[in-house]
Amino acid sequence: MKSASKYIVAIVAFAAPAIPVRLAAQTRYTVQNLGSLGGTSCCLVVTVNKMGWVDGTSNVAGDQSFHPFLWRDGKMQDLGTLGGPNASAGGMNDVGDVTVGGADTTTPDPLGEDWCGFGTHLICRSFIWRNGKRMLVPTLGGNNGDVSGITNAGLVLGFAETAVHDATCIAPEVLGFEAFLWDPDENKIRALRPLSGDTATGAFGINEHGNVAGTSGICGSGLVGTSALHAVMWKNGLPIDLGSFGGSYTNLANSINNLDQVVGISDLIGDTTTHAFLWTEGQSIQDLGTLLGHFSSIANDINDKGQVVGQSCDVNFNCRAVVWERGAITDLNTLIPATSPLFLVFASAINSQGQIVGEALDQSTGATVPFLATPCDEAPYDAEGCENASESAPGVSAQSIVVLPEKLRKQLRRRLNFGRFGNRMD
Repeated sequence: MKSASKYIVAIVAFAAPAIPVRLAAQTRYTVQNLGSLGGTSCCLVVTVNKMGWVDGTSNVAGDQSFHPFLWRDGKMQDLGTLGGPNASAGGMNDVGDVTVGGADTTTPDPLGEDWCGFGTHLICRSFIWRNGKRMLVPTLGGNNGDVSGITNAGLVLGFAETAVHDATCIAPEVLGFEAFLWDPDENKIRALRPLSGDTATGAFGINEHGNVAGTSGICGSGLVGTSALHAVMWKNGLPIDLGSFGGSYTNLANSINNLDQVVGISDLIGDTTTHAFLWTEGQSIQDLGTLLGHFSSIANDINDKGQVVGQSCDVNFNCRAVVWERGAITDLNTLIPATSPLFLVFASAINSQGQIVGEALDQSTGATVPFLATPCDEAPYDAEGCENASESAPGVSAQSIVVLPEKLRKQLRRRLNFGRFGNRMD
């Protein structure tokens, strides 16, 4: 689900006034294209760990299906599927355990559901690579399940179908679903219950204390934006409503750091646009705003330094990868070498060293590719753009308009509604 078009919702693209935000003076980055698994289209890039390993999803040769990958030491490894044509990626921890979620099996769904959202109508399951072994992740009694992340201790976060026929579901959905925590060592699973009055939960981020970020709402047609009623943090297993910007739906939390700071997205009043938020315990939810002239934004990830990464889009979904630091927003394209052919459109994750991953348009080929941006103080001294970072030429001007290909803008419009996990390879 996380990697599928289940997270598609029609958004009325009315421009809302951009919230004035300070532009920060930030470090410069070197940036690299991570390649592909043989396809010409990319990608859902999920996370980067402290070792600089990256996991995500890439089309394979022929562009008819897609597989999860692990990129490390300059090489991309195919993590495989569960026998079906497609699979996506979940999160990864700092010790090398990788989760694979939304994987087609070879078995048709007995209820006719398309839970993965790949158009295959196959049962959709998940697995983890841990200690060199592949382990199937359980469900909550239903047929399908997905996975979002794993802690360094091996605690797995996911969401899966129950055996309950939920009356709030919209066809082809039949069974309800909830987020869960699974301990693979003891094979114990614990559901994360919804807020009072809701019927379904989805979870997307977990910290090393076992606290979780996600959403509480109704089944709908599979956690589309109109089903995500409340952004939630589960602390000690109990749901906390994080509040909203006044919209009725598309309220969800994408990530949580070890300080229990949470980031995500929330609709503004009228539900015509969505803004990134930051939530800190004891404080009101904070609107992180957009780049000047833009109408929507997404906050996808936050590290323990409080650095936040995501995306800002204009009304036509010409989007840019952005970073927020101390409440100030910066277009990442202004921080990479001007000679780079990459135009960074979506930042999905940031690690403790400040390395950022996401998707970029390769302007020399027209392909969408995964990128890794490394701060110059973490990069080799002779890395491109870092020879003298304080004097190197800036990248693309924040005021310039880069018109993205229609297919890419369509994908980015989908992802407005479910952040780093709202994508299908098509």
